[in-house]
Amino acid sequence: MQTIQQHRVVVIGAGYTGATAAGRLARRLRGEDVSITLVNAEPDFVERVRMHQLAVGQPLRPRPFDEMFAGTGVELRLGRVTGIDVDRRTVTVTGADGASDLEYDTLVYALGSAWNTQGVPGTTEHAHEIAGRDGALRLRDRLAALAPGSPVTVVGGGLTGVEAATELAETRPDLDVSLIARAGLGDWLSPKGARHLQKVFSNLRITTHEHTTVLAVHADRVTTPQGDIPAAVTIWTTGFAVHPIARATTLQTGDTGQITVDATMRSVSHPDVYAIGDAALVTGPGDKPLRMSCASGVPTAWQAADAIAARLTDSKLPTISARYFNQCISLGRKEGLIQYVTADDRAVNAALTGRLAALYKELVCKGAAWGVANPTIGLPVRRRRVTAEGARVGVPTA
Repeated sequence: MQTIQQHRVVVIGAGYTGATAAGRLARRLRGEDVSITLVNAEPDFVERVRMHQLAVGQPLRPRPFDEMFAGTGVELRLGRVTGIDVDRRTVTVTGADGASDLEYDTLVYALGSAWNTQGVPGTTEHAHEIAGRDGALRLRDRLAALAPGSPVTVVGGGLTGVEAATELAETRPDLDVSLIARAGLGDWLSPKGARHLQKVFSNLRITTHEHTTVLAVHADRVTTPQGDIPAAVTIWTTGFAVHPIARATTLQTGDTGQITVDATMRSVSHPDVYAIGDAALVTGPGDKPLRMSCASGVPTAWQAADAIAARLTDSKLPTISARYFNQCISLGRKEGLIQYVTADDRAVNAALTGRLAALYKELVCKGAAWGVANPTIGLPVRRRRVTAEGARVGVPTA
């Protein structure tokens, strides 16, 4: 067999998808043939699906990357990705010692997403977000300082907004919690699911402003076409926006800034780049783009890692079918809602509610975190040798 140089795989972003991809690659490939570098700004894993819990003061279990990836061969590089040159195949990483370039042969782009202000005036200055840990911690401190009876307004009637409002109302019944929804509350759910959501909101005394848009955010209120709504704290949860770095490169991206990929998560414009999770524009069942979520992202990480390993080793190229089964919604610690859906994420007339649904959601969250924290457990050992043909970056071998 022809001797080849060690193939350099760089994974940027260590959320659910990036950490999963790095661990799966370490399980599939021989360390003598491939180096795997995981770049992340923080030294520990953040359970993003629990940021509403962190914001109301609930402690989360620490998960340091150096413990998670000990003995796997994955090298952690701490720093923020501040630039990517996909033509030179370099990633600029800025850390405590300044900026430096990291060269790659294969890049896995998993920088994820952040909150989306939708361009509404005053949002950046006055609203709080829970799309990341820093935002959740700032919100935690602000909420802790509120006096009883203070109004807190959650803007956004999707999954994040619903979870934030119910968690807060359950933990702080002394606050006046309200939610603003552009459409009807739970209008995407089945009739059973919507009824349960409305019941929980009523029991928690959450005021709902349906079919309402926000025109501006101020320090003490939000402005809507129907008038001002008091808000000592505004929590903004109207969707996510992807990291802007991809658009600054020559990678082909869609209107959302997500990287356009094929069925194996490979960039359609740069075959040495793979995009996963929120960063990828992935076509799912019904020719609909997958929504930004953990449920969508982890299967894309599996697909990318397996495709990279297959191409490097001249093995059969696998395909993983990305589809939806349910939407798992926590409604505080005592209530939950599991809405069953079609493959393309449309609600069906079946839902699990109550404490059993809360337990189900908790198991899903714990399972997702366990999978990241144990990156090389549970997969068959199939470490194959990288071939010279497979290591030819940018040249499809299957």
